[in-house]
Amino acid sequence: MGKSGFVGHFVYNGVMNAATKAPEVLGTFYPADAASLAAGVDRHIAAARPWALSPKAVVAPHAGHVFSGAIAGSAYRLLAAQRGTVSRVVILSPPHRMAVQGLAVHPAHAWATPLGEMPVDRAAIAKLLALPFVAENPAPFTREHGIEVHLPFIQRALGDVAIIPVLVGQATPQQVASALEAVWGGPETAIIISSDLSHYLGYDEARAKDIGTVAAIEQLRGDRIGGAEACGRHALYGLLERARALDMRATSLDYRNSGDTHGDKSRVVGYASVAFEYAQEARLTESDRKLVFDIAQFMVRFGAEKGRRPKIAWGRLSPSMKAQRASFVTLTLNGALRGCIGSVTAHRALHEDIADSAWKAAFGDPRFKPLNAEELAGVKVDVSILSQPRPIAVNSEAELINALDPDRDGLILRDGQRQALFLPHVWGGIPDPRVFIRALKRKAGLAPDHWSSETRAFRFSVESFGQSGGH
Repeated sequence: MGKSGFVGHFVYNGVMNAATKAPEVLGTFYPADAASLAAGVDRHIAAARPWALSPKAVVAPHAGHVFSGAIAGSAYRLLAAQRGTVSRVVILSPPHRMAVQGLAVHPAHAWATPLGEMPVDRAAIAKLLALPFVAENPAPFTREHGIEVHLPFIQRALGDVAIIPVLVGQATPQQVASALEAVWGGPETAIIISSDLSHYLGYDEARAKDIGTVAAIEQLRGDRIGGAEACGRHALYGLLERARALDMRATSLDYRNSGDTHGDKSRVVGYASVAFEYAQEARLTESDRKLVFDIAQFMVRFGAEKGRRPKIAWGRLSPSMKAQRASFVTLTLNGALRGCIGSVTAHRALHEDIADSAWKAAFGDPRFKPLNAEELAGVKVDVSILSQPRPIAVNSEAELINALDPDRDGLILRDGQRQALFLPHVWGGIPDPRVFIRALKRKAGLAPDHWSSETRAFRFSVESFGQSGGH
């Protein structure tokens, strides 16, 4: 992994190349000794659960390794599975020592750690410097830890990769999203947003605030994350902007605070790791799919047989089951629709949303009488997990027809207080886009030829499965 060995804090094999950035916080935020550092990082990564997710981007904390290393390990455990594929890593961190307007990059061609030198992708830096809000400025990197604490994790998880280190100061979400777009790349590029959560609250207050922040991240709702919720919020806003545009879904891997990891609970700092995947590629594990289906079936069967809603004691759940998700449950009886209810946007954990959607599909769909026990034998249950709706910029029905991707797009139409949704599987029965749109208008209580200045369209993708063979 390149040259190694430090003497003192800032001497690299006796000589520090002028083009190499010296480490700033070794011996304080992480061990200066290479063997101790590698062993600690490896221990944090190995201790993390190997969840079945394949992230393009992660949010991970940047405190000293003894405080937040275990939480960061959850993100790097997933990235380690992409070793050999990922060849460069973008790291966006807030500045802690000096105010920055826009984004700042360092002139170094490499960054040093006790584990070796890491080359900087200078071609990518040049792309960033072409943006008017990005400047080359080494000053705010002095004694700055937000990027540096991640480098040993990157080295141990991904091996010899190039880095694109960026400090994000006062910048708009659109500016950060534009910077990310410039260096986003494909599978060879991983994105890391370096951020802690709340600072110096009491344990219980911090936990309540941080759990809300994590939920907002999973909902891709940067507008629900304020200045006191995440120190890396400006970089995070940009990632959330990009994630909405690219139809991604976020899953929290671990949340703890310094009261959990290093003692004192009177004034704690919150830490979370969150993974971002492309929604159209993301899949629940087979065990989670079975659990989702079992929840839906249980709600339907119990209600039909007992005439009341069951109380469920939830056991240990995976991050995907606890993540903020929107779902729909569809019931069919002898091939005909028997109920379909769900959430348009994520506002609670997936396991809770599935249970409520299944109950309402069976017993709360106003188009049908409540399901009865005699119908159970013929009822089939299908589940759809929705991505976050993305607006479609159109001004007419004709433009919407041209913008749609039949068979793949779920569609939401909204006009004033009226709104209706079609899941993608509806294309199987209505393959013509014009007829599809007009049927959705009728469902919303609008005239088939209606279009007004208030008409809005949104697309979404789904992960579907169940008894009708959906996938």
